[in-house]
Amino acid sequence: MKTSRLFRNALITTLVIAAFVVSYNVTDADFGKLFRNLPNGQKLITDFLTPDVVTRDVETRTVSIAFPVPCDSAPAEADLPDNGPRLVPSVNCANPLEKFTLEGFDLEPDSEVVIRWKLPDERTMTAIRTNTDAEGYFTFEVEARPIIASANGVASRLEVDTLTPVGKFKPSPTLKEVLDAMFVTIFMALLSTTIATFIAAPLSFLAASNITRRGLIGSAVYYLMRFIFNVLRAYDPLSMALLFAFWLTFGPFPGAMALTVVTIASLGKLFSEAVENIDPGPVEALQATGASPIHVVRYGVLPQVVPDFISYIVYHWDINVRISTIIGFVGGGGIGYLLNLYINDFKWNQAGTAIWAIVIVVWAMDFLSAEVRKRLT
Repeated sequence: MKTSRLFRNALITTLVIAAFVVSYNVTDADFGKLFRNLPNGQKLITDFLTPDVVTRDVETRTVSIAFPVPCDSAPAEADLPDNGPRLVPSVNCANPLEKFTLEGFDLEPDSEVVIRWKLPDERTMTAIRTNTDAEGYFTFEVEARPIIASANGVASRLEVDTLTPVGKFKPSPTLKEVLDAMFVTIFMALLSTTIATFIAAPLSFLAASNITRRGLIGSAVYYLMRFIFNVLRAYDPLSMALLFAFWLTFGPFPGAMALTVVTIASLGKLFSEAVENIDPGPVEALQATGASPIHVVRYGVLPQVVPDFISYIVYHWDINVRISTIIGFVGGGGIGYLLNLYINDFKWNQAGTAIWAIVIVVWAMDFLSAEVRKRLT
């Protein structure tokens, strides 16, 4: 007996180790690379931890100089000032693809700087963004691209905008966008949970063995409902969201419908299990008096399952808030869609605002669902 137990434990341990080795290989795990590349994610993490929540009005001051490309294609700046806000390039002109150093002096200190080209046809092209130091100085290497070539003897101009925050802090446009999108997400989840509840609640009694599984017809109904719930639960919310998006076009409504289908299956399973776990005493007493099946459910089952039903509904609303965030990545609307836009545009501070909003709402929903379950038990 002892030998067989040792053999069983050794076999289980071997299988667990083998599963871990296979997992390590199929995922191409490289934890060394994870730590070696930590510096690459430093700015990303910093931006996520400093969300765009407040802003100030910005005062813009512009300094510019003429800069011919190529040389002798147009007159260069005649006389560069030696004091006050000014731009000083290392050369007065350049050939295409030639690099040179641009310095700024006596600009607004500790301000964001936008370096751009103003082309002869009045179009503008941003070259780079940087910041001035406490003395109002910056230096940056600029490349003279062919697109900025002079035209008809008119040189492109190098322009530098210094963006200086002024006035009081106020909510940023990003914060307003995030709050609006979060509002949509919360009520997408609420709508889908509500519709799913009205559909799943009555169907769950058909999927409860102690209610329906009686005779050939009852057993057929029981297995059919279980089969439907299992099929619907097998579909990932993202797949369902794509299906409704191509069906109805992209937006919050297809996302809510996708959540509804998935939630019907999930709540139907939870509700039916709650019905199956009731105390059979009241039900048997009502059946002994000759009560109809409807009255048995009304007076013997519902009073026992309503607290569990409410708990599951609130909990699933919490779950749907989180799922709707992911659904937004495939055009389902809400905060997930906005977060996807921020990430695609490399707006990491704005993405951090959206992520923190999701964290706060999920925490609040988790607290609410926990309090509801606590009061119902």
